[in-house]
Amino acid sequence: MVRNKTVRKAVIPVAGNGTRFLPATKAMPKEMLTIVDRPVVQYALDEAREAGIEHVVFVTSRNKQVIEDHFDDTPELISSLERSGKNDKVSELGRLLPAAGSVSFTRQQAPLGLGHAVWCARDLIGDEPFALLLPDMISFGPRGCLAGLMELYGEVGGNVVGVEQCAPEDASQYGIVGKGAPVRHGFAVTHMVEKPKAGEAPSNLFLNGRYILQPEVFGHLARQQRGAGNEIQLTDSMLELSRSQPFHAHPYEGRTYDCGSKHGFIEANVAFALARPDIGGAVYESLRDMMSSHEGRIRAA
Repeated sequence: MVRNKTVRKAVIPVAGNGTRFLPATKAMPKEMLTIVDRPVVQYALDEAREAGIEHVVFVTSRNKQVIEDHFDDTPELISSLERSGKNDKVSELGRLLPAAGSVSFTRQQAPLGLGHAVWCARDLIGDEPFALLLPDMISFGPRGCLAGLMELYGEVGGNVVGVEQCAPEDASQYGIVGKGAPVRHGFAVTHMVEKPKAGEAPSNLFLNGRYILQPEVFGHLARQQRGAGNEIQLTDSMLELSRSQPFHAHPYEGRTYDCGSKHGFIEANVAFALARPDIGGAVYESLRDMMSSHEGRIRAA
């Protein structure tokens, strides 16, 4: 029987090496790269808090101490800002600081994949359903994607995933779900396929890095054999879990930017900058001028 306990905790895996962003990530975690003026990982935490999550578990690895420092208090910096009269900055940092005891950190000692990273959080999550946010995938819209998943979970319980539409010809690049019976905030998932072959995808709805999972997934992860890339794949254990528990999907009304790719990272910076009332106008004018000056070269390429 699938329980419908309240989702209080979330897992945010931040153990990846960020090799696609070398040399920028040689000495700095990829999760600390900034979208405008906030690190990528801050957006994930803010989305979790917006959705009502009470405790966040970060799964880290070596050389990620700066992430812990980012979510800690900085009395020296605060004092300096107060002396300089920058009280607006003091207030902003205060709003972003997690409440004492509301975040935990655990280590993934070896890079064995997303499924293994999630499994590393098992003792901190315990026998509870939990949210999972992949920090590279940043939600852009009126609200974060996880809030919609929480609404759907409150309606149907079980396991819930976030999805978005992609071009049908791009479905082979993603994890794709099959669409079943509709419910108020989404639909039942009939099956999940990781990177289906061209023309064999059950839909064009892809998994966008937001999940609510029941704790039984940890048992499947513990037994899971290594899959693609010689890593323990989360999707494989989700498929096993789906044989005994229902999965539903919530279509996100905004857009998710994949900041694990250079293209998506630049897109996210542009989108968030344009949405900012303090800099959006100036950024728009700069982009318009750049597009005009580069138009001929881009067309020729």
